[in-house]
Amino acid sequence: MSLPEQNKISVEAFYKMREDTDHLLEYADGNVFMSPKLSTRHQQVSSRLQAKLFNFLDGGKCQVFSAPYDIHLYRDDLDDTKIFIPDLSVICEEEGLEENKFVGVPELIIEILSPSNQSHDFVTKMEAYMKYGVKEYWAVNPMLHAVQVYVLTDDQVYQQVDILKEEGIAKSTVLNGFEVDLKDIFK
Repeated sequence: MSLPEQNKISVEAFYKMREDTDHLLEYADGNVFMSPKLSTRHQQVSSRLQAKLFNFLDGGKCQVFSAPYDIHLYRDDLDDTKIFIPDLSVICEEEGLEENKFVGVPELIIEILSPSNQSHDFVTKMEAYMKYGVKEYWAVNPMLHAVQVYVLTDDQVYQQVDILKEEGIAKSTVLNGFEVDLKDIFK
């Protein structure tokens, strides 16, 4: 649900709001979203995935970034503003890297779901990632020990290419050769 125009805030007001809080805040077209505190389980899964991505990418042109790190989605042909804090982002373009954020479009984004943020990750953020052209999106659910992999088609829509629960190997189509055994991330 969108707020009426008079209740929306500017990007500048959003950054000022962030200075005055310890909460993780995200921004989409004038609306502010608060991310839940990260649970121990969330951190364990995130750390395991980050380690696997780091080892896979080490020595190449792509890098993995973990939350809290801003992704300011940007394309020349779009004029809306989206500033998210994905759990993990794989970035292959150095020119968008700034001191505290990346401005552009990551290759791969992984969101680790929490009970309170699933709709935000599956609706607001997933739609934005698709619109901006994030080539691959993983939704990782530590409660269900599940991973869903979505790939951007030529028609610029996400197609689910894999859904795994409890066991199996999640494979990336964007990072050729990257795969993760669910047993390793949910142990």
